[in-house]
Amino acid sequence: MGKMRRFISGKPTKKKFKKRYLVLVLGLSYLFFNYSCLSFRSTASETRTFFESRNVTYSEATLPIGDREIHYVRTGKADAPTLVFIHGSPGSWDAWKTYLSDSTLLQSFRLIAPDRPGFGYSDYRKSMDLGAQATLLNTLLQQLDNGKPVTLIGHSYGGPLIVKMSLEAPQTYENLMILSGSLDPEAEKPEKWRKLFMRFPLKYLVPGSFRPSNDELWWLKEDLQFMRPKLGQLTQNVLIVHGTEDRLVPYENVPFMEAAFTGTQNLRVMPIENERHFIVWDSEDLIKSSLLNWLETSY
Repeated sequence: MGKMRRFISGKPTKKKFKKRYLVLVLGLSYLFFNYSCLSFRSTASETRTFFESRNVTYSEATLPIGDREIHYVRTGKADAPTLVFIHGSPGSWDAWKTYLSDSTLLQSFRLIAPDRPGFGYSDYRKSMDLGAQATLLNTLLQQLDNGKPVTLIGHSYGGPLIVKMSLEAPQTYENLMILSGSLDPEAEKPEKWRKLFMRFPLKYLVPGSFRPSNDELWWLKEDLQFMRPKLGQLTQNVLIVHGTEDRLVPYENVPFMEAAFTGTQNLRVMPIENERHFIVWDSEDLIKSSLLNWLETSY
């Protein structure tokens, strides 16, 4: 009877142990996947290896701004005009790493690529709306000012962000290059499921950079509606580059910007036929040459 009691009481305990172990392994695996595999960011070692393989001198730093921190990478000539590259959603500075290591750009410019708030190493996974991000990035660039003209280059979500930055600090920037930018609030159709994943506890299950991305894309339509009446105050030189077959940010954003940017004296539009959303990489050589040609006439 004693043996039978030990057998009966022991078996469930062993099963419970296995289940707990399995739950622990699955939980740790998810956390690794969540924070590492979908972070869209390079480690310090990967960054060093990338630039060293191209013989490019670089620096990276994280600056405290209020109760936040903004990380950025810088290359190029310290006393030259500045190109600032703002990534989309999700992403990080290294979306622009081939631009920061381009020999032609390095000869004439100082190149800066920050991690937007909530991404990379800038308060990773802490979401912020368009206005709050613009304030932080404007503060960062004011601290890094070298007294030379500054050009903002923004892809996708980075497009409306550089417009917001320029409206908030109009004397700081000379030129804007908007790549596949989403500016038309009517073209924004946020998926209703996004709101569900902003609530407890589901928001903690959204992996990696997709958590701040989900939040900011849900807020974007309202952010664009708020910014819309001010778009006529934009005075910087503007170059709009957009793929005609873009399905993520429809080409209809382009005529919207043309009609809304009434305050700029130098507005150019460059459609890329048959290209989709990821022109930053798919049409990289064209983007670089267009940027250089445009800046020659802007300075």
